[in-house]
Amino acid sequence: MNATHTGPILEVRDLSIALPSGGDRAIAVRKVSFCVGPGEILCLVGESGSGKSVIAQAVMGLLPKSLPVIAGQILLQGEDITHVPLARLRELRATRMSMIFQEPMTALNPVMTCGDQIDEVLLQHTQLSAAQRRDKVLAIVREVLLPEPERMVASYPHQLSGGQRQRIMIAMALVLDPVLLIADEPTTALDVTTQAQILKLVLELQQRHGAGVLFITHDFGVVAEVAHRVAVLRLGDLVEVGSKHDGLQRPQHAYTRM
Repeated sequence: MNATHTGPILEVRDLSIALPSGGDRAIAVRKVSFCVGPGEILCLVGESGSGKSVIAQAVMGLLPKSLPVIAGQILLQGEDITHVPLARLRELRATRMSMIFQEPMTALNPVMTCGDQIDEVLLQHTQLSAAQRRDKVLAIVREVLLPEPERMVASYPHQLSGGQRQRIMIAMALVLDPVLLIADEPTTALDVTTQAQILKLVLELQQRHGAGVLFITHDFGVVAEVAHRVAVLRLGDLVEVGSKHDGLQRPQHAYTRM
């Protein structure tokens, strides 16, 4: 299916996700629809609690049982993945869709070297030999512009800086050339200089690999740097979708104009 699919990489149709009882509202996400095309960066923007990270987790199949999808569809290259078995989701993760998390220190395994963590992706999803995997690990570490690749792959996460850890996360996400990359506020925990470097790197790698990107952020400065189109969430409702220019210069909804 994916070899001949010519439509959007990701299509979210009327997606609704419930919240546990006792929260500030009953629905985390209400009838949200958007798509991400091949080679496109769609920024999903909203303040804390708007539902943007919940959508990312839903696409990756990482929602806890307390946040069930109650309506709608999520399609990856035309395949409905909303309620597919866990085994199928595990096949799709890394090979066709991948995620960069906000805080790599919590996403990376502290007792495995960074090289072993990238290698684990290859071990699970390819038939490459140990030598071939080693070459591929070093190649992707070079591609994310980490210095001294041999030292980096032998290092543990706590031995690297925040920016270096995020580059390791990006390497893990892209090592199998997925068609969809989800970036969940990947620069929030970084200083301004490192943030700019990581944004530049994501842009360069996205163009080189041709992936569609769902980039989650609360920062319109980030939108100005990377977005092709913008989707704005407010309290679980999608209030605006449009080009970056329209979203920044001619916002239609009062919330976006704030």
